[in-house]
Formats: sequence, structure tokens, C-alpha cells
Amino acid sequence: MPDKSDHPEQEKPPAQGQPRRRQARGERRVAQLLEAAATVFCATGYTAASTNAIAREAGVSPGTLYQFFPNKEAIAIELGDRLMHEMRETYGEALAPVDPATPLDEAVGAAVDRFIAFNCDHPVFFALMHGPDIPGLIAEEHDALHATLLSRIEGLLSSFLPEAPPADLARTAHMCLGMYKAGLELILAHEGAERDAYVQELKNALSRYLAPLVGDRLGRPGHTATATR
Repeated sequence: MPDKSDHPEQEKPPAQGQPRRRQARGERRVAQLLEAAATVFCATGYTAASTNAIAREAGVSPGTLYQFFPNKEAIAIELGDRLMHEMRETYGEALAPVDPATPLDEAVGAAVDRFIAFNCDHPVFFALMHGPDIPGLIAEEHDALHATLLSRIEGLLSSFLPEAPPADLARTAHMCLGMYKAGLELILAHEGAERDAYVQELKNALSRYLAPLVGDRLGRPGHTATATR
């Protein structure tokens, strides 16, 4: 969020509630600039993007942009921080404990759907987090997010693989996340029915990978995931 030095009109609080109105206008402007930046980053990548292009996409002057952000990196960091906060909420829901009565393919499908929905709603997340030229601070925060995500997957796996050694759980978690990330790239490269088909292929791959490990610990006794094609 902008600090006072980036937004001088907030430095002297006028009377009769004007600071709140001005702050609201500032927040709307920041949201407008971040939305424009997301569009530009998706279209050109971070390195090729410019503050002029972002200002033009937002329909404001470069001077207005500089009231809120000193440079392109500050915009990317603010955008990335907001996206990662939302992503943490998403995986908190997607990787919640699974009811033992839930069949494996349903559990996998529900988690995949939540993650895919987030990335489809926010394509700039993939563009920023997986690009070769992201700012260092974003890379550090993404590494921390990745580590936490792996830990959550390991914890979920351990709930129905209680006898598995930690090294095996870690390996399985890495494989699941690696398969998801590879599938996500294909999914985001397609639209419509073809995208849906790739989503189903990802669910199939994860379910079939996990089925021999999980066995009948999820779903009905003796039940194994049988993902449809």
C-alpha cells in the first residue's frame, strides 16, 4: 500500500471526514493500477513491462502512478504480496483434512478445482511467480509459499499414510506438487473444453499416482480411485 510520502494529500487530515474519503479514493486508485499491471505483466512479462504501459492501461498519467508506486518493481511486489495472501487462503481450504469416507478421486478433484480456479481467476500469479525475471523479493516470498505448501501436502498425506517414513512423504508431496505445476502450465495455455480436458487429465494423473499408496484408506472399504476419462 502507498505510504504518506507517495500520497501527499493524506499528510494533512482535513476536517469533516475527508481523510477517509481521500483514503478510499487512494485505495481505489491502487486497485486500478494493480489491475492494469496484472494485464500488462500477463501480456508482456515482467521485464518488458513499463510503468508507462501500466499507466496507459490504467488510463492515468505516469505522474499519477508515481504518486503511489516509485517503480515497476514496487508494483509487482505489492501485486505479488496480495496474490500470495489469497493463495494461502486457497490452499488452506483446498488442503483441509479429508473425510475418510471421501473417495480418493473426489478428494483430489476438489483440491485441484480450488487451485485451478485461483490460477484461472488470477493468471498474473503464474506469470509473476513462474517467470524467469521476477523481482528478488517476490522470488523469496514464493519460495516460502512453496515450502509451506509442501509442508501442508505432507501433513495431509500423513493423515492417511501414518506409517510412511518422513522421506517417503516428502518425496510423494514433491511429486504431487510437481505434477500439479506441470499440468497447470498446460491448463493455462488452453481455454474452453480443451482446458477442461486438461484439468481432468491432471486429476486422473494425481489420482492414479496416489491410489496404490492410499489403498482403501479413503472411500468405501476396498475402494480405489477410478477416474473417468
